[in-house]
Amino acid sequence: MKSEQLAWLIRRHGIEMTHLSHGSHIASILSVADIVAVLYNDIANISPENLNDENRDRIVLSKGHAGAAIYAALAEKSFFDVEELKTHYADGSRLSGHVSHKGIPGVEISTGSLGHGACMACGIALNAKINKKPYYTYAIVGDGECDEGSIWEMALFANQFKLNQFVVIVDHNKMQSLDYCENTLSLAPFAKKWEAFGWNVFDIDGHNHDELKKALNDAKQSLDKPTVIIANTVKGKGVSFMESDILWHYRFPHEGEEYDGALNELHASMPNGVVDPYEEAKK
Repeated sequence: MKSEQLAWLIRRHGIEMTHLSHGSHIASILSVADIVAVLYNDIANISPENLNDENRDRIVLSKGHAGAAIYAALAEKSFFDVEELKTHYADGSRLSGHVSHKGIPGVEISTGSLGHGACMACGIALNAKINKKPYYTYAIVGDGECDEGSIWEMALFANQFKLNQFVVIVDHNKMQSLDYCENTLSLAPFAKKWEAFGWNVFDIDGHNHDELKKALNDAKQSLDKPTVIIANTVKGKGVSFMESDILWHYRFPHEGEEYDGALNELHASMPNGVVDPYEEAKK
């Protein structure tokens, strides 16, 4: 499977999961899909076969509200059955709305309280440094989450201890909760802030898989600094009427025009070699 195919499947599952559960955060799921796909498909040394290997890479979704993207990636990479995705956010399901590690193979940490996941990931990276372990720790962070003071305390800490096997990827879709980041608490100049905190900084197109792969591979050349990848994304990417519309942070696609419209647009951009798992199940 190519990363572009996995990203499409993450978006397709995200639409279905939030539609069935009447859950939130579909726009965040869509914006982070390419980042998640590249990490799981091409970069991180993590698989169903090495989950108990202490040298495996770790992926932590600090912006836990986009957890459906992680569940979808894990299911498509055979960590658990794809069919279970239909239980997302339902009573009794282990697939909670914010990503949970409880009983879910491949999820390192339960997250949702913004700023906490990145800090825990930093601690995991410190363990690798102290014990001379080869694994990398990847934290996927929201830009709105970067309003949290804990993020910047973590940034100072990671630089102080030269955590060169620690990579933060910021899903920089420039929107948070109910408004644009710049209207809530401006992050500009964003890249320069990270540079001032002593990090390697890559500022890229977060939907371009080649740029993501290059930045993530280049991060492995660092010998004495942590790396941040500012992945510029579009909230709601892949469904035109959701793109850059703050309404879709808390909404799900309703039956009818919204759901059908989202599917029509996704099907129009379906990569070669991909089969819609939900259409296939109807046959």
